[in-house]
Amino acid sequence: MHQQRSHRAVLSLAVVAALFVPVVSAGAQTPPDNTKVNTRDRSKGAATADQQKENTADREITQKIRRALMDDKSLSTYAHNVKVIAQDGKVTLKGPVRSEEEKKTVEAKATEVAGAGHVTNQISIAPPKNTKK
Repeated sequence: MHQQRSHRAVLSLAVVAALFVPVVSAGAQTPPDNTKVNTRDRSKGAATADQQKENTADREITQKIRRALMDDKSLSTYAHNVKVIAQDGKVTLKGPVRSEEEKKTVEAKATEVAGAGHVTNQISIAPPKNTKK
Protein backbone atom coordinates (compact mmCIF):
# COMPACT_ATOMS: atom_id res chain seq x y z
CA MET A 1 0.00 0.00 0.00
CA HIS A 2 2.87 2.38 0.85
CA GLN A 3 4.52 1.47 -2.44
CA GLN A 4 1.27 2.21 -4.31
CA ARG A 5 1.13 5.74 -2.79
CA SER A 6 4.74 6.32 -3.77
CA HIS A 7 3.98 5.34 -7.36
CA ARG A 8 0.98 7.71 -7.42
CA ALA A 9 3.07 10.53 -6.01
CA VAL A 10 5.82 9.98 -8.58
CA LEU A 11 3.25 9.77 -11.38
CA SER A 12 1.54 12.97 -10.19
CA LEU A 13 4.88 14.76 -10.00
CA ALA A 14 5.77 13.60 -13.53
CA VAL A 15 2.46 14.89 -14.91
CA VAL A 16 2.92 18.27 -13.23
CA ALA A 17 6.51 18.51 -14.46
CA ALA A 18 5.42 17.66 -18.01
CA LEU A 19 2.93 20.53 -17.95
CA PHE A 20 5.71 22.99 -17.21
CA VAL A 21 8.01 21.81 -20.02
CA PRO A 22 7.75 24.31 -22.88
CA VAL A 23 6.34 22.91 -26.07
CA VAL A 24 8.54 23.75 -29.06
CA SER A 25 7.26 23.08 -32.54
CA ALA A 26 9.65 22.22 -35.34
CA GLY A 27 8.55 25.21 -37.43
CA ALA A 28 8.51 27.84 -34.68
CA GLN A 29 9.48 31.32 -35.82
CA THR A 30 11.74 33.59 -33.87
CA PRO A 31 9.96 36.69 -32.61
CA PRO A 32 10.58 39.90 -34.55
CA ASP A 33 13.48 42.04 -33.48
CA ASN A 34 12.13 45.52 -32.79
CA THR A 35 15.43 46.90 -31.50
CA LYS A 36 15.79 49.50 -34.26
CA VAL A 37 12.20 50.72 -33.88
CA ASN A 38 12.53 50.88 -30.12
CA THR A 39 15.78 52.85 -30.43
CA ARG A 40 14.10 55.28 -32.85
CA ASP A 41 11.22 55.80 -30.43
CA ARG A 42 13.63 56.56 -27.57
CA SER A 43 15.34 59.35 -29.48
CA LYS A 44 14.74 62.84 -28.21
CA GLY A 45 11.78 64.49 -29.89
CA ALA A 46 10.22 61.23 -31.13
CA ALA A 47 6.46 61.11 -30.70
CA THR A 48 5.33 58.12 -28.66
CA ALA A 49 1.87 57.03 -27.52
CA ASP A 50 2.50 58.20 -23.95
CA GLN A 51 2.92 61.75 -25.27
CA GLN A 52 -0.68 61.87 -26.53
CA LYS A 53 -2.11 65.15 -25.27
CA GLU A 54 -5.14 65.06 -23.03
CA ASN A 55 -6.74 68.25 -24.32
CA THR A 56 -10.16 67.90 -25.93
CA ALA A 57 -9.09 68.89 -29.45
CA ASP A 58 -6.25 66.34 -29.65
CA ARG A 59 -8.39 63.58 -28.15
CA GLU A 60 -11.12 64.29 -30.69
CA ILE A 61 -8.64 64.23 -33.59
CA THR A 62 -7.29 60.88 -32.42
CA GLN A 63 -10.78 59.45 -31.92
CA LYS A 64 -11.96 60.56 -35.38
CA ILE A 65 -8.90 59.08 -37.09
CA ARG A 66 -9.18 55.84 -35.10
CA ARG A 67 -12.91 55.58 -35.99
CA ALA A 68 -12.16 56.16 -39.70
CA LEU A 69 -9.53 53.42 -39.63
CA MET A 70 -11.74 50.94 -37.80
CA ASP A 71 -14.73 51.64 -40.09
CA ASP A 72 -12.67 50.75 -43.17
CA LYS A 73 -13.06 46.95 -43.27
CA SER A 74 -10.74 46.72 -46.29
CA LEU A 75 -7.77 47.57 -44.04
CA SER A 76 -5.74 44.83 -42.36
CA THR A 77 -5.55 44.34 -38.61
CA TYR A 78 -2.13 45.96 -38.80
CA ALA A 79 -3.62 49.14 -40.28
CA HIS A 80 -6.44 49.12 -37.72
CA ASN A 81 -3.77 49.11 -35.00
CA VAL A 82 -1.56 51.93 -36.25
CA LYS A 83 -0.54 54.29 -33.44
CA VAL A 84 -2.20 57.69 -33.77
CA ILE A 85 -0.52 60.35 -31.65
CA ALA A 86 -1.95 63.88 -31.59
CA GLN A 87 0.03 66.73 -30.10
CA ASP A 88 -1.25 70.30 -30.44
CA GLY A 89 -3.16 69.49 -33.64
CA LYS A 90 -0.23 67.66 -35.24
CA VAL A 91 -0.65 63.92 -35.80
CA THR A 92 2.06 61.27 -35.96
CA LEU A 93 1.24 57.84 -37.40
CA LYS A 94 3.42 54.88 -36.41
CA GLY A 95 3.43 51.14 -36.78
CA PRO A 96 3.40 48.54 -39.53
CA VAL A 97 0.80 48.02 -42.27
CA ARG A 98 0.60 45.31 -44.93
CA SER A 99 1.21 47.38 -48.08
CA GLU A 100 2.16 50.74 -49.54
CA GLU A 101 -1.51 51.17 -50.50
CA GLU A 102 -2.58 50.75 -46.86
CA LYS A 103 0.09 53.20 -45.77
CA LYS A 104 -1.32 55.81 -48.17
CA THR A 105 -4.92 55.05 -47.14
CA VAL A 106 -4.16 55.49 -43.43
CA GLU A 107 -2.32 58.75 -44.11
CA ALA A 108 -5.20 60.02 -46.28
CA LYS A 109 -7.75 59.28 -43.54
CA ALA A 110 -5.60 61.08 -40.96
CA THR A 111 -5.09 64.07 -43.28
CA GLU A 112 -8.84 64.24 -43.88
CA VAL A 113 -9.33 64.75 -40.13
CA ALA A 114 -6.23 66.73 -39.10
CA GLY A 115 -5.74 68.72 -42.31
CA ALA A 116 -2.98 68.91 -44.90
CA GLY A 117 0.45 69.53 -43.44
CA HIS A 118 -0.56 68.28 -39.99
CA VAL A 119 0.27 64.58 -40.41
CA THR A 120 3.68 62.94 -40.04
CA ASN A 121 3.66 59.45 -41.52
CA GLN A 122 6.17 57.10 -39.86
CA ILE A 123 4.30 53.95 -40.88
CA SER A 124 6.38 51.00 -42.07
CA ILE A 125 5.48 48.11 -44.34
CA ALA A 126 5.43 44.74 -42.56
CA PRO A 127 7.18 41.85 -44.28
CA PRO A 128 4.76 39.47 -46.04
CA LYS A 129 3.29 36.63 -44.01
CA ASN A 130 5.17 33.36 -44.19
CA THR A 131 2.64 30.99 -45.75
CA LYS A 132 4.79 27.84 -45.41
CA LYS A 133 3.76 25.40 -42.73
